[in-house]
Amino acid sequence: MSDIVLEAKNLKKVYNYNTPNAFEALHDINFQVHEGDFVAIMGPSGSGKSTFINNISTIDLPTSGHVYINGREVRSMSSNEIGRFRFQNLGFIFQDFNLLDTHTMFENIAMPLSLAHVDQKKIEERVKELATQMDIVTLLKKFPNECSGGQRQRAAICRALINHPRIIVADEPTGNLDSKNSSELMNILQMLNKDFGVTIVMVTHDPLITSYSSRLIYIKDGNIETVLDRENLTQDEYFQKIVEINSAESREILQG
Repeated sequence: MSDIVLEAKNLKKVYNYNTPNAFEALHDINFQVHEGDFVAIMGPSGSGKSTFINNISTIDLPTSGHVYINGREVRSMSSNEIGRFRFQNLGFIFQDFNLLDTHTMFENIAMPLSLAHVDQKKIEERVKELATQMDIVTLLKKFPNECSGGQRQRAAICRALINHPRIIVADEPTGNLDSKNSSELMNILQMLNKDFGVTIVMVTHDPLITSYSSRLIYIKDGNIETVLDRENLTQDEYFQKIVEINSAESREILQG
């Protein structure tokens, strides 16, 4: 069994804590991610999946329970320690790319290393290496608004990988892409996972996108409702099982 790189124990998130309007968004969740996993998180709107990924990736902090990343307990760190730890261990890919239009593609990709005051020569070598892998070397001097959505998302992947993170956190990474670019992006993520052992935790609402993962975590009403491992299934067989899970939940909602 590979190493556990991310673990949640008895995870709870309560909004408006200690008020009459308190709302418990996550209920006592236990969850593990092993090195080399490709985990997809799904669930209906309002299920808690965005709250969940934020709380297991240091973007937000749980109300109670524990989150361990590479053996470190996140809630025991100061805000400065969390910022440094996030840089050293995590890479993020977002639906809206989060690129700065006033900076070139090179500058956007290099930003995490620039902020960490890494030597400029090392930055240039790392950016060129990743841009070559993502086939965007010729775009490095361009600005994001001069590039397509797919090209911008490739730059966002380069930026997420720039510091050699052990875990990539992807929040609806195909949300602003057409079907062709979505397929290309997922092939890239699958390649990073299979060929380079990058651990990926991804939120998506799309069963087809989920079918590129190795495990589905289905969240409903703040609880993990279903866990589906791909194991030896073909992608099509896995996709059909994902659709069945979503269809069952949809029928239950319709039937009240």
